[in-house]
This record gives sequence, C-alpha cells and structure tokens, in this order.
Amino acid sequence: MSVTIREAELGDREECSRLLQLLGGGENTGHALSEGHFAQLIKGDRGAVLLAEEDTSVLGMVSISFNLALRYEGGYCQLEELIVDPSARGKNVGFQLVTSAIKRATKHGCEEIGLYLMASTEHNQPFYEKSGFQRIGSEMRQSLVS
Repeated sequence: MSVTIREAELGDREECSRLLQLLGGGENTGHALSEGHFAQLIKGDRGAVLLAEEDTSVLGMVSISFNLALRYEGGYCQLEELIVDPSARGKNVGFQLVTSAIKRATKHGCEEIGLYLMASTEHNQPFYEKSGFQRIGSEMRQSLVS
C-alpha cells in the first residue's frame, strides 16, 4: 500500500496524542492534547496538523504554526513537531510529511518555513538539510510558566 498525507480531523486527536508521547520518549509529557487546542490548530487559521496514513493506520504527523513578522510584511511558518512511528521508519514518511508541510505553508502565503533543533534532535540536521533547510543560527528561550 502507499502512504497518503491528509489534514487531521477532530477524530484524529487520540492518534496525535499517541504520536506526541513518542516525541517525549514514550513518557508522559505532562501536557494533554485538549480537544479545544487541537480543534483550534486544525481549523487552519493559525496552523495545521498533517497525518501520514497507510490503509487506516496513522504512521506519522507534522504540525506547523503560521506566524506574522514585520520583516516579511506577512507570514512565516514554523515546523513544530515531526513524529514518525518507529514501525514506519524507512518508508520515507518523514520526507513526505515535511514536503507536504512546505506545500501547506506556501498555500497559506508564508514566505519562509523554519524549525528548531533541540539538543535531543540535533542528529536530524542532515535530514532537514536534504529537505532544503539551512542552519542559520542559535535559539534562545525563556520559560513563562513558573
């Protein structure tokens, strides 16, 4: 069977939650994927969640957010999460998801797409470079939750 990419629907929330647990190494990340938050994201105004499927099995997902920046006089896209089920590795699922995310961002009118590599995901840099991403600098963060 072939892998298809589609936009997530409300009924996909449990599968997306399962995949998010994989991102956290299988441990509970402490963040439940609430129906309201999920519904807002899949509505498409602020972002999108795309799923890779084979038959009726969800093999992976990518989530993106749409942001505004003065430097673009418009929007840019942030690739937030890319998760492929370990059982689907080697099927080119990650590349298909990233390619679909780029197309979705372009359709939304974004002028650029970016992503952050954390220390735990630095090993994925060659994969993203093959998808056309370039390393441009470092990231800094500050937690706003006490």
